[in-house]
Amino acid sequence: MAENIHMKAKVRTAVGKANRRVDHTELPAVIYGAGVKSKAISVERHAFEQLLVHDEAISSHLIDLSVDDDKPVHVIVKDMQHDPIKGAVLHVDFWAVNMRKKITTEVPVHSVGDAPGVKSGGILMHTISHVTVEALPDALPDALTFDVSELQVGGSVHVSDLVVPKGVTVQDDPGDLVASIVAPAKEIELEAEVEVVEPEVISEKSEEE
Repeated sequence: MAENIHMKAKVRTAVGKANRRVDHTELPAVIYGAGVKSKAISVERHAFEQLLVHDEAISSHLIDLSVDDDKPVHVIVKDMQHDPIKGAVLHVDFWAVNMRKKITTEVPVHSVGDAPGVKSGGILMHTISHVTVEALPDALPDALTFDVSELQVGGSVHVSDLVVPKGVTVQDDPGDLVASIVAPAKEIELEAEVEVVEPEVISEKSEEE
């Protein structure tokens, strides 16, 4: 797991509809969980958005969040609300965690190695990008990996094939498909083509013939 992320926040007095009056440079949020009183806060929007750009595993990263320069609290991003049109983050839920208790969250999955099936023209298709894991907060992995170095066209990888560190339990079904190598598009198109044979139409002769 990577080093903890450090972030500052401040108590937010504008809540509900009043959020519209919050400085656009501030991102509304809330903190709740182990050992903390639930409260409305805000973080610096640009800093948080930059974090998202550089880290897709945000939900599995521990963040040392200091509210109004108080002692940092270990939190993870539990939820985010997005603008349905622009996609921008509108609100963040920070969950304070107990470092001695296991938590459940999502982590991304990545492929490693060069697949022979891709070299021969196949396409590596990812079916899922994240899996749900359970672990102590400081044991959460940045990502889980799967090896494709021996994967040929038609081959597939399932949850059971993921490399899982000690102390981490994957909650997804072991048989769930993670990725597969499909045949080249042209080959698929050729296989999909079915020769259509027009049925022979035999007309009945009239009794007069």
